[in-house]
Amino acid sequence: MSNKPQVIRDSAENRFADELKRLTKADTDNPKPAGWLRSPRAVRQFILGDEQLNISRKFYGDDALVDRAIVTLLGKQGLMLVGEPGTAKSMLSELFAAAISGDSNLTIQGTAGTTEDHIKYSWNYALLLAEGPTERALVGSPIYQGMLQGKIVRFEEITRCPPEIQDVLVSLMSEKQLMIPEMGEGARVSAKPGFNLIGTANLRDRGVHEMSSALKRRFNFETVKAISDPQFEMELITLQLARDLGELAPQIQIPTNVIELLVTTFQELRSGNTQEGASLKTPDAVMSTAEAVNIAHAAALEAYYLGDKTLTGGAIARQLIGVVLKDNPDDIKRMRFYMDNVARERARKDEQWSSFFEASKAFWK
Repeated sequence: MSNKPQVIRDSAENRFADELKRLTKADTDNPKPAGWLRSPRAVRQFILGDEQLNISRKFYGDDALVDRAIVTLLGKQGLMLVGEPGTAKSMLSELFAAAISGDSNLTIQGTAGTTEDHIKYSWNYALLLAEGPTERALVGSPIYQGMLQGKIVRFEEITRCPPEIQDVLVSLMSEKQLMIPEMGEGARVSAKPGFNLIGTANLRDRGVHEMSSALKRRFNFETVKAISDPQFEMELITLQLARDLGELAPQIQIPTNVIELLVTTFQELRSGNTQEGASLKTPDAVMSTAEAVNIAHAAALEAYYLGDKTLTGGAIARQLIGVVLKDNPDDIKRMRFYMDNVARERARKDEQWSSFFEASKAFWK
């Protein structure tokens, strides 16, 4: 038995350590850019999968986007991944960092409270008072460490930062140097080969259009879109659900038609159109694949601990309502319309849709 402590979620380089070892071993003949642990071809294989090497697909979406992102990271510009919440932007940035640098932990989480110190450096004030501004007293930010070590740095939710904090990145991304005036004239950290920055931003966040034109020029923008292929989305949810459930997965019956019901509901509420051609008002709530996985996981846990260990449409409905009805009161009306006019009709012909519709009634009382 392994003595390694259990964690809820490990880093990508640890979760997929065996795959990364296989890729490294097979990556002897492909050209590697300076500072990269693996070639661009191996990075692509790690993210999109390779059956011959037994490498799992980790990103389900636009394969060409992955290729463009890799090319961007080979150059001087940073990579900015934008899109609706839950479209796997953060996951994709983590995978790139793990495959290229072997370290996805050099991360800044953008918030309204992010300061210049979080982007550049701060000081250990006990050492600063005792020794003055020395290298030992300096506490480097993830960007400082990324420059020093030649690694990929991730900046999550960059547009949640105040514009003046965002613009600290302009000179860092242009010059690839970080000046440290407290340590004397000429004190600086120059980025080693392999350093680059991957930013993410949600299109729904206020401020996403407030990035300065100067900062935008330092990045190539790629839009990560929601999955439109229902079969693709079903495959992803099923795979991720099995991973999330871990040892419980073999003990829970997960009918394919229940996952299909979940995906159909999400795709219809996301697009505003039903399979029968009717129009719907889309809810303001996030209807992403990641949220669908969360619902499937919660419903499966309900089935295991409180039910008969079989996932049902009713369990999906009970979890779905709590996800959709969060902020906008109008979403209640939109969800009720969907249940009364779409789910009700399907319930007449399908057992799982019937369970789904019946469970939803409790929320309208």
